[in-house]
Amino acid sequence: MQTNSLVLASSSIYRKELLEKLHMHFICADPDIDESKKTGESPTQMALRLAKEKATALAPSYPKNLIIASDQVAMLEQRQLKKPGNKNNAVKQLQLCSAKAVKFYTSVCVLDSSTGEIKSAIDICTVYFKKLTEQQIINYINLEQPYHCAGSFKSEGLGIALFERIQGDDPNALIGLPLIKLVNLLGEFNIDILAKQGVQQ
Repeated sequence: MQTNSLVLASSSIYRKELLEKLHMHFICADPDIDESKKTGESPTQMALRLAKEKATALAPSYPKNLIIASDQVAMLEQRQLKKPGNKNNAVKQLQLCSAKAVKFYTSVCVLDSSTGEIKSAIDICTVYFKKLTEQQIINYINLEQPYHCAGSFKSEGLGIALFERIQGDDPNALIGLPLIKLVNLLGEFNIDILAKQGVQQ
């Protein structure tokens, strides 16, 4: 399968930028699915299910492609952290996170729409927040305006200053796409991104 048959099932600019790191040809398409949590579903189950649903939603439109999809669930203890959407919600989220640990469950799946074969993986990353003052939180929010980011921060930007430490295997997963696991999944579909034909010249 040619690498230009890759489809990223996402409208996220962050996931697009992450996938571009691999120097592969791909297109983006919005799967537009219901991302509501199901009763009794664990964060891992939810993240994996939504990634698979995103990929399969695009299969009819892209019947001869490898479709890449991902989803992320952020949990502060038993509370799911969603995209804040505005300044007030972002401030409240970071106040809740202050001096606490937040777990990010980031799934990735690859679907071969021509055969129906699908493979998936999950990355779990824990972010330990510093004890933050209200003014520090407001200053950060004003500077970076992370209103479309689960947890109300951008770890690839100034958000890194909010943390004591990060525990995880892949910093890309925290941004929204676990590239190490994705590369391994693509390898299972016989795509070696370091092979000459797989890398843009």
